[in-house]
Amino acid sequence: MEQAAVKQAHVDAPMIPWALIALTITTGTVDAISYLRLGHVFVANMTGNVVFLGFAVAGFRGISALGSLIAVAAFLAGSLAGGAMIRRVQNNTHLLLQATVVKFLLGIAALALTLASAVQVGTLSAYALTALLALAMGVQNAAVRKMAVPDFTTTVLTLTITGIAADYSSGIGSKFPRRATSVVSMFAGALLGAALVLRNGIVAALIVIVILFGLTILLVVITQNRQQKNPAPP
Repeated sequence: MEQAAVKQAHVDAPMIPWALIALTITTGTVDAISYLRLGHVFVANMTGNVVFLGFAVAGFRGISALGSLIAVAAFLAGSLAGGAMIRRVQNNTHLLLQATVVKFLLGIAALALTLASAVQVGTLSAYALTALLALAMGVQNAAVRKMAVPDFTTTVLTLTITGIAADYSSGIGSKFPRRATSVVSMFAGALLGAALVLRNGIVAALIVIVILFGLTILLVVITQNRQQKNPAPP
């Protein structure tokens, strides 16, 4: 019965996995910007920031401790906002749409900020850009966590990579294609983001991020329209 429900949910929302893949690519691109140009901080990977803060407290000077603190605080604020959306919206498709619209607007704000001022490590504009991107990632994490689509967390790959190896060696049946897609998507986003940042600058990478958010909105709207035309049986 549970497998049938999952299969039916996939049929009713065929574009959602593609939307989550787009968000996973975005995560890699966003972290490429923050790590390479905002003082070696992450705006999506909070594990890295906590570890970096430990390094900074120990005396290592190659890390922006303030940048990591701002990223964590903004990520928490974004997660709080995402939690408020979850409380108001029960339908996962509607939730993902609202969250992605918010992220799209934050992406536009980040792009406008970067166009208006030179972003240099340690400057107010760099900290503001860190906060905007981390806010977006916090909203994304809260929404995707509520959706709980297996192996499509869009930000964390540790358990996904563990699952690839552990399920294979234990013989319980690997979900390799889905998990490999998540890993490859993150890698592709990081590669794309790094290439754009190093060769063209932050603005080019942010434009791609805004486009990916827009693509995600389109995919979710298509799914929403399909669900409205074919409502689930009571």
